[in-house]
Amino acid sequence: MPEIQWVHLPPAIRQHLILRAKERRIKMEDLFALEQWRIHNPEVPDGPWFKDFGSFKLCGEGRYPKTFLLRGQIAFGKEVE
Repeated sequence: MPEIQWVHLPPAIRQHLILRAKERRIKMEDLFALEQWRIHNPEVPDGPWFKDFGSFKLCGEGRYPKTFLLRGQIAFGKEVE
């Protein structure tokens, strides 16, 4: 299983993540929870996946994070811990 790639993301993915975080008003303390999870280099499936942080979900595919969803929005793929 691959680890999430955070450094050197393709520019389109990086811009999309920044835009979604702003649009969905994800709070700094919630992004801090994401950072705490990220520093442990979590492994993710090769296909679609998501991580539920309670107030938002991070969704991705393979090694790339792809978008943020709000609580209540349906995520597809395998839930990771």
